[in-house]
Amino acid sequence: MGQRVYIVDDEKNMRWVLGQALAGEGYEVSEAEDGKQALELVNDSPPDVMVLDHRMPAPDGMEVLRRIRAKGLAFPIIMLTAHGNVATAVEAMKAGATEYLTKPFDLEELKLSIEKALEYSNLAAEVERLRQELDREYDVQGIVASDGRMIEILDTVRKVAATSATVMIYGESGTGKELIARAIHNLSERANRPFVSVSAGALPETLLESELFGYEKGAFTGAMTPKPGRFEMANGGTLFLDEIGDITLAVQVKLLRVLQERSFERLGGTRSIEVDVRVLAATNQDLQQLIADGGFREDLFYRLNVVPITLPPLRQRTGDVPALVAHFLDKFGAGKRTFTPEATRMLVEYPWPGNIRELENTIERVVILAPNDEIDVADLPSEVRAGGVSQPSKSRFALPEEGLDLDEVEADLIRQALERCGQSAAKAAKLVGLTQRQIEARMERLGL
Repeated sequence: MGQRVYIVDDEKNMRWVLGQALAGEGYEVSEAEDGKQALELVNDSPPDVMVLDHRMPAPDGMEVLRRIRAKGLAFPIIMLTAHGNVATAVEAMKAGATEYLTKPFDLEELKLSIEKALEYSNLAAEVERLRQELDREYDVQGIVASDGRMIEILDTVRKVAATSATVMIYGESGTGKELIARAIHNLSERANRPFVSVSAGALPETLLESELFGYEKGAFTGAMTPKPGRFEMANGGTLFLDEIGDITLAVQVKLLRVLQERSFERLGGTRSIEVDVRVLAATNQDLQQLIADGGFREDLFYRLNVVPITLPPLRQRTGDVPALVAHFLDKFGAGKRTFTPEATRMLVEYPWPGNIRELENTIERVVILAPNDEIDVADLPSEVRAGGVSQPSKSRFALPEEGLDLDEVEADLIRQALERCGQSAAKAAKLVGLTQRQIEARMERLGL
């Protein structure tokens, strides 16, 4: 069955000519001789497109157009008139007409107008469908939460989304920092513009700089063609900078300039590029301590930390675990599968060091491997069954009765690490669980 076209015109000959022409193109055509009959047709079943005459006995075409739009119906309407003028055309378009044609018109012109109107209508419907899918996945109401602190956080997300403020999201790995960032973007006025994410910790300094700001041809060996950076890709939208605490001081300087001036140059370029980008950042580190250690610029911190949001680890919101489990069961197509009360208790009591990401992976694994619809304790991973609690053991370090100076202990451990690694700060940093710039900052502070 072809797409339905309603022809509304008080001239019988005009209706017949248009009907024959459009039926010959495969459209299913219905006719109405006045506005009243047109409204009755629409109430019975809206068309895919309407061709509507302007001058008719009351209600005329303009009134029919207004009544249809007042009902919230969005199908395309092409207005026809023999008395066209600019004022009437503007009035029709403001009232919701898709296009405006003046009699006499060429039939091919009308056919083309109908094709364009239907194409636009189909595209708009597809955009709305995709938008609804995004809303289901990233809308704040779609984030599983009943914990009081999370409810407050989601309320903050709603409020800050309506602004252009820079947001800093704190939280352990796996707590859903990017999910919160996407929710802010999708609830904002920038929702139909790009959301671009970059993980600073996953890239070395030189590569991160070119990823953020792009480069010109010949900027370095292998730069055969110019390439836009993430800031340009996110223009008009949102740039999410994950693991912001791992950005080197040199890149921090350039990032600060972009936030202040909204412009930058590509690597190897001299042309200033202006961008309109909202920046959201995230970290699992203590930025205040990084500032004290000399690893993070204080002025950049205050630029980013306009609205701070701190996500609690899952072990501090155990009341959300059952709902999250149900959510992931549904996500992974578990069907009728459920957890026994004892298995559910273990899931709630387990501390989840990997947070929501670990819980999600666990549920996916169980859904794949569990043999029965009722998932019991034996189906859970061994670490969950153990409750994540290790047997008590003696401390590796004994605290002297008289106490100690932590700076002296830290200095002594760094000296030992440097001696073991041949005075290599980079290797010593790995040995004590720090980055190179962190250990160098501490060495300077401790006078090493």
